Amino acid sequence: MAYFLAADGGTESLRVRIYDVHGTCLASHAEPYETVFSAGARAEQNPEDWWTSLCKATRACLTEAGISGDQIEAMAYATTCCTVVALDKAGKPLRPALLWMDVRADKEAEAVLATGDSRLRLNSDGAGPVSAEWMIPKALWIKRNEPDVYDAAATICEYQDYLTLRLTGERCASLNNVGLRWHYANRDGGWAESLVTALGMGDLVEKWPSRVAAPGEVVGNLTPDAAESLGLSTRTKLVQGGADALIGMIGLGVSKPGQLCLITGSSHLQFGVTEQPFHAPGMWGAYADIVYPDRYIIEGGQTSTGSIINWLRRFVGGDLDLDEMNRKAAELPPGSEGLIVQDHFQGNRTPYTDAQSRGAITGLTLAHEPHHVFRAIIEGISMGTRAILDSFAKGGYEGSEMVAGGGATNSDLFMQIHADTAGIPVRIPESTDGPTLGSAILAAHGAGHFASIDDGIAAMVKPGRVIEPNPKAVQEYEDIYARYLAIYPALRGALAR
Repeated sequence: MAYFLAADGGTESLRVRIYDVHGTCLASHAEPYETVFSAGARAEQNPEDWWTSLCKATRACLTEAGISGDQIEAMAYATTCCTVVALDKAGKPLRPALLWMDVRADKEAEAVLATGDSRLRLNSDGAGPVSAEWMIPKALWIKRNEPDVYDAAATICEYQDYLTLRLTGERCASLNNVGLRWHYANRDGGWAESLVTALGMGDLVEKWPSRVAAPGEVVGNLTPDAAESLGLSTRTKLVQGGADALIGMIGLGVSKPGQLCLITGSSHLQFGVTEQPFHAPGMWGAYADIVYPDRYIIEGGQTSTGSIINWLRRFVGGDLDLDEMNRKAAELPPGSEGLIVQDHFQGNRTPYTDAQSRGAITGLTLAHEPHHVFRAIIEGISMGTRAILDSFAKGGYEGSEMVAGGGATNSDLFMQIHADTAGIPVRIPESTDGPTLGSAILAAHGAGHFASIDDGIAAMVKPGRVIEPNPKAVQEYEDIYARYLAIYPALRGALAR
């Protein structure tokens, strides 16, 4: 039997799973790590924590599965995207990593847009804004604010690339990440040299990894030190993965043009697959070949979703029983008895791309209780998804159903509200852990078990269930959605003052 190790380096923890060639999960273990939040919508992590978590979780999974490390043919992983790391010549971090949701580089994002470079077509067809989450704004922030760190950095890369360096010694980036967040053009010259040169940091290209590998491509074998640390073998191949949400598409079986994908977690991401490139306001992409050869991906996303529910737990204090919250919230009518939540707690990714936007809870009265706010948060997140799907539709891309994965799929209420606000069915595959199953599919493909990623999907992804929209609720949400949309322009003016 062939076994594959898959990992998902998320916002709050790193999870490792072991799969067989049929897509069956034999073991699963997660190791948490700390995120440090500070004023200015800043969020940082210690890269050494990622490595420690990977080693601990891998050994725990081997024990749980009852197999030895030399039985793992290949490994691949998905990580948060655009979590930016600066490393010295020895590969050691020079500062904490700027987490994907860190949007301190909003002024730098404006400077990127001001170049007018042709690569900006990915950003709402060149109209912008450019997101402060992306690689080039963050690298420019480091150069402007921490020039000693920038000058000392031999490598500026991502979470994904840091683990690759530790595992194989290779300075190798994923085509998935660089095509998604670095303004890399796979079919048009590669690195965005004219863009970074216009910003006065042409040397950044030399600091980026020297190799780019597509998802499913073998990067190399584990070094002796890495194999010993993880309890694996130097015969284990490292196969290129990518951004957690995009690799999640593979694990959810979203590969055909016209399909919609919803990845849930600390954030939400929405993706579509198309054979032809197109660009439109309010969405990102289209990105060439970043998941599947000869196909493009379009993207939308919400920076704060599951993280808002975690915020509510901290805000209320003590243990917030999510099962009880779901039960009580399900008894409420659409609209949470007058509450509407704007889900921009860490800025807005799309369709507005506004790092300065903030969350809001409107319509509060003394009669409202925590479960009212809980449901209103779910509704606000779901309506944020609806706004993104609307921007897709305006650009010419519509889907008849949405395939969902991630933590929110554990809540029937959350999925039902998504179906009701979007007005389309939500499909939930048997395994909703898309990033790890997608990584396992890539590992199996790289190890030679499948001729293509599509063949791996056919063999390893199993169908699940479908949640149909409630026609009465769909109608009721139309008015609520209109009021949700009115909050952003009203608050934008107030926050600007």
